[in-house]
Amino acid sequence: MRCREQAAGNREHVASRRPFGSILPVALVGSLVGGCGYSTQRPFPSDIQTVYVEMFQSKEFRRELEFRLTEAVVKRIEMDTPYRIAPRQKADAILSGEILEVKNRTFGDDFKTDQPREIGSTIAIRFRFQDMRSGDTLVERPRFVYQTSYIPPVGETFTEGMTRGLDGLAEAIVESMESDW
Repeated sequence: MRCREQAAGNREHVASRRPFGSILPVALVGSLVGGCGYSTQRPFPSDIQTVYVEMFQSKEFRRELEFRLTEAVVKRIEMDTPYRIAPRQKADAILSGEILEVKNRTFGDDFKTDQPREIGSTIAIRFRFQDMRSGDTLVERPRFVYQTSYIPPVGETFTEGMTRGLDGLAEAIVESMESDW
């Protein structure tokens, strides 16, 4: 009899603790989700609202690359940042740069046709992201290199390889505009 009374008493004690026990997991999940000021947003400077992207210059003989890179950077800023593109006179910051060189290297030749199997392209640029209000340079890369490749035997051309490379380069430029942690 005594064991039954003790078991009943234990059940009442456990039952009286259950409401608090069910709150603990909810509180724990809430604190983990809320974090300590952590965010999933990318850390761009919050005092900048608008950016002017100056037309990239080029030292390359392929003249269309600077236009394509400028367009890719503008699209990437609109897509991945909280910034709006603005005219130079109204912009908080300016992004300017220059294509320094584009080099192609063959990774291997086909034994039968002696044509390249894959071509690697290296794009070297310099750029600066500057606060127009204070004149402070936020980011400056005197030589920023991006590599891409394309495969001629499957029909890829230099133009397609450069499109992929310039898009990747634009993404890397925008990533470098983020604030330091």
